[in-house]
Amino acid sequence: MIARPVRPWFEPILWFVPSILTLLIGWALSGVFGLASIEISVLLAVAALILTLLLAIVRPIWYSDLLTKLGVFKSARPNDMVEAGIGRTFQNIRLFQNMSAIENVLVGMHTKLKANMIDALLSTPRNSREEREARKRARELLALVGLRGRDGVLARNLPYGDQRRLEVARALGSSPVLLLLDEPTAGMNPAETSQMMKLIGRLRSELGLTILLIEHDMRVVMGISDRITVLDHGEQIAEGTPEEVRRNPKVIEAYLGAPAT
Repeated sequence: MIARPVRPWFEPILWFVPSILTLLIGWALSGVFGLASIEISVLLAVAALILTLLLAIVRPIWYSDLLTKLGVFKSARPNDMVEAGIGRTFQNIRLFQNMSAIENVLVGMHTKLKANMIDALLSTPRNSREEREARKRARELLALVGLRGRDGVLARNLPYGDQRRLEVARALGSSPVLLLLDEPTAGMNPAETSQMMKLIGRLRSELGLTILLIEHDMRVVMGISDRITVLDHGEQIAEGTPEEVRRNPKVIEAYLGAPAT
């Protein structure tokens, strides 16, 4: 999960806390033990500051957890992930059913649009130009996924396979660099599954996208993946190329059962 800073100004303060505490302790002890204590404390304070800065650079897990507990970082919201370049589809279709196909794609493009409410109210040239360009791009994406000419059709009136492809088009609207596909062929017939496999191949070759696929259909996984990670009850049991995974004994046992003894 991506973390977003909500109090970015607070972390630099944390860098100096160990040093300041060390100096205060040294100042208090100097009245008891003399000047040597404050000199040692200064050296320790400098060392503490260097160590703290190194922690901020390396960021071990416990340090990141501490920042989260202190409220410096929080889990990212969905729009934070979209703005970071991550697009996704869902295992269960989550389209805006009462909106047209092109409107669904335009919703997916909202993080890339710069016109504001004032532009919309005054119908400024920037708003008009951006809307024309957005609609043009939305039609290109619909054509890419095989929905050319279906712009005005309500999402709920599209066949199941077309709704799946519309979800992909909406995810592409944010111009992601990483596309997450959660069981994109679930519920599809063989013909629709074949079309989706071809589409995923086109997204990789034409758009240069990195695609993370979650899928149970082994024909789909083996047919389009460069590298596969296999989970069994939440635990990783294999990772490698399709051919390596196909021959892995643990994978064979998990999917086909252990041989009789």
